[in-house]
Amino acid sequence: MKHQMIGGITLPTTTGPPTPAEVQQIATAAYVFGYPLVLMELSKDQLTAVPAPDPDKLAAPINQFVKMSAAPSPSWESAGRPNADALYTAAWLDLKKEPMVLSVPDADDRYYLMPMYDAWTNAFASPGTRTTGSGAGNFAIVGPTWNGTLPNGLTKIESPTEMVAIAGRVLQNGPADIAAARAVQAQCALTPLSAWGTDYTPPTNVPVNPNVDTTTPPFDQVANMTSAAFYDRMAMLMVDNPPRAADKPVIDQMARIGLVAGKPFDWDGLNTTTQQAITQGAKDGLAQVNAACLHPPGEVIINGWPIMYNYGDFGTDYTLRAGTALLGLVANFPEDALYATAFADAAGNPYTGAHTYVMHFEKNGTPPVNGWWSVTMYNDRGFFVDNPIDRYAISPHLGPLQYNADGSLDFYIQHASPGPDKEANWLPAPSGGFHLVLRLYWPQEAVLNGSWVPPGVQQVK
Repeated sequence: MKHQMIGGITLPTTTGPPTPAEVQQIATAAYVFGYPLVLMELSKDQLTAVPAPDPDKLAAPINQFVKMSAAPSPSWESAGRPNADALYTAAWLDLKKEPMVLSVPDADDRYYLMPMYDAWTNAFASPGTRTTGSGAGNFAIVGPTWNGTLPNGLTKIESPTEMVAIAGRVLQNGPADIAAARAVQAQCALTPLSAWGTDYTPPTNVPVNPNVDTTTPPFDQVANMTSAAFYDRMAMLMVDNPPRAADKPVIDQMARIGLVAGKPFDWDGLNTTTQQAITQGAKDGLAQVNAACLHPPGEVIINGWPIMYNYGDFGTDYTLRAGTALLGLVANFPEDALYATAFADAAGNPYTGAHTYVMHFEKNGTPPVNGWWSVTMYNDRGFFVDNPIDRYAISPHLGPLQYNADGSLDFYIQHASPGPDKEANWLPAPSGGFHLVLRLYWPQEAVLNGSWVPPGVQQVK
């Protein structure tokens, strides 16, 4: 069977009625291709199924912001690996009716970013300190079919899809800085274009769809879908959220098994052999997504830190896009932020609170960033670890650190206190398994080109 590989998925090169083997191959490729789209839809449904913004769930009605007023606590488990450095300011948009206007205030040099993602999880814009500066601004986010005229004073941002996610963050520098960060966050607003220039107030009692599953994690919902339901949902979503022109080879092959944008997937019209091939293809596709989540294509492991330099706009890298969606749904442009998530120390041994560790930065060797950087502690489920000093991340911007006499810096990563003289640099760990996330916001070129790399975390005892 002749085939081609595009972005990690394998497709036939033939045309006409497919053989059962080709049906399975196409179904596998289509599953990986469409996985982010279906997961985004289910995530949107769950995180907008509230009558008014609910910070505890990081949820808000469609076209409204939800604003977390403080860093999440250890009891907060609405999303894995939460950010301890910033106040989340997030929204889901539906642009089918009209554009939405994002307004941001003068942030007075406080770092913020408002990355925007299309329905396929591709980042397509990122207003904020790095790109548009810290001054006030108004951005009209328009969908792919809108062709009107914008009022003066609005900067157009064109979305490739009608569905948009905004995963905004406003930097906060610890408890004493929360009020100032919230003052900036409070002035971030979303306004329908038709209400622009009026004293618009978002509705506070929005009807909620009772059929939305608000308890099962969206990735479990996708995994539990029948192949017929998955491909039918995918076909319907592709109408308002069209694939890119570069996706044509995939789209052409999907049509051979009846998977066409806007056309109900006629499962009952398929013969048993074809149904079996599609069912197996969906299983194979999910296995490929799971594998890409654990070991993303292009991942580089440096001193025990797995690092990716090619997140954000995935282009035709379909396997990486799907694996990333399962791992964390959306990812920043590398120029905005690089994350490294480590489950093992520099020697490759899994982290555990039974041992003590040190992360050592040589003098002038801390991460070269224009924004901020931090190391955050998570338990083996991806949530914060309750500890006696209420510290979940460590960074120069979160509190004073104690530097060594030679200008170097040590972080003490362990369950018990390292002692009063070292406690300023202590990142508390649970007694059991844990993992670390290194966040680098607005990394400098030395990070992006790999000439600066993070030091390994060494086990001490």
